[in-house]
Amino acid sequence: MKHLGNLTIPKGATKNNKRLGRGTGSGRGGTATRGNKGQRSRRGSHIPAFFEGGQMPLSRRVPKFGFRNPFRIEVQIVNLSRLQELYEQNRFTKEEIIDIDLLYKLGVVNHKNLPVKILGNGDINVPLEIKANAFSSSAIEKIQSVGGKAIING
Repeated sequence: MKHLGNLTIPKGATKNNKRLGRGTGSGRGGTATRGNKGQRSRRGSHIPAFFEGGQMPLSRRVPKFGFRNPFRIEVQIVNLSRLQELYEQNRFTKEEIIDIDLLYKLGVVNHKNLPVKILGNGDINVPLEIKANAFSSSAIEKIQSVGGKAIING
């Protein structure tokens, strides 16, 4: 009976590689499968990846735009519609203060140390107390219209 511990390869399934450049009788003598002359036939030749023979490389031919600002402030965004959705799923109660730690625990944001901004996309019909680093004006308006609080963290 065959098990993973006693598998064997059928006879003739593997072959030894032919040695290159060991005389014409070997079948791979002479140029040793490298062709005749040229840079690639020479010993120690290495052409860098993406080298195009001196032609202007593709990476330099195509236009480039934009840059990554090293001083950017990355913000995690949470919409009011997402908070309403979580409340309807009974993931938190309206007595709880919704802060970054709770949002992280619920899987709404991926990082505890990045600032969170609440946006007013969607509607909310529960008075919630929300602590975040920033709010959009429409989010503050919607939160306060149902009797909730929008508290800005320092």
